[in-house]
Amino acid sequence: MNVLRTSRISVRFSPRAALVAVGCAVLAAAVSVVAIGGGAYPLGPGEVVRAILGHGDASSDFIVNQLRLPRAATALAVGAALGLAGALFQSLSRNPLGSPDLLGFTQGSATGVLVATVLAGGSTLGLAAGAVLGGVLTGVLIVLLVGRSGAHGQRLVLVGVGIAAVLTGVNGYLLTKARITDAARAVLWLTGSLDGRDWRHALPVLAALAVGVAVTVACGRALRTLELGDEAARALGVPVDLVRGVLLAVAVLLASLAAAAAGPVSFVALTAPQLARRLTRAT
Repeated sequence: MNVLRTSRISVRFSPRAALVAVGCAVLAAAVSVVAIGGGAYPLGPGEVVRAILGHGDASSDFIVNQLRLPRAATALAVGAALGLAGALFQSLSRNPLGSPDLLGFTQGSATGVLVATVLAGGSTLGLAAGAVLGGVLTGVLIVLLVGRSGAHGQRLVLVGVGIAAVLTGVNGYLLTKARITDAARAVLWLTGSLDGRDWRHALPVLAALAVGVAVTVACGRALRTLELGDEAARALGVPVDLVRGVLLAVAVLLASLAAAAAGPVSFVALTAPQLARRLTRAT
């Protein structure tokens, strides 16, 4: 660990973690440029970069900036949001299986989408609102069931897995009650897709991600202390319930908005924190 000091604050950072973060950002940008250039109307990497910088012709500008760039931004935002949500869940639960798709939050978002489909006909706004509301309500239910002293360890995981199983059955029932056209639209969302995504889908996730990163950084020291146990954290002056509640709310919001933007995406939230831990050699 190195320490970066200014006149007012000092920040500890790991050079290896910073290098890994920069490398991943460069790799994500390169993959995005290649992905944006693919499709029925292929573009070279140079054409894509020129279009993004505003120096492309009219056709490439429309294809890149109006069609493909928003989808790429949505994909990156959803992946980052799920990765951060998974890291928070795993840290708070002190369990590597703590993940939105295993704890029931993804299934809760799907339930919200299906309820919106059955009751409101499955409008685009209704699906997004249903996904967010379903994920948030699932989070509230899980917190109520595990209690104040059970928001970590095996109890949280077991309750989440149970809720996920129940909601999976509820989702199957709701699909049988929807009209054929609405059910087909809901199934398309349930499979996960970036088709038709634009800045309206990307911006809420990006905004939530910015807030989530800021809150996580601000609570970083308290979060590391929580990993030592609640009693040790309280002895060191950490407001355990407040910190855990705020970070759980951030994780639930990130997972719900990610599901609303791209549908259920499995294993990203589960594996991304573990990959990051191994790449940075963090403890």
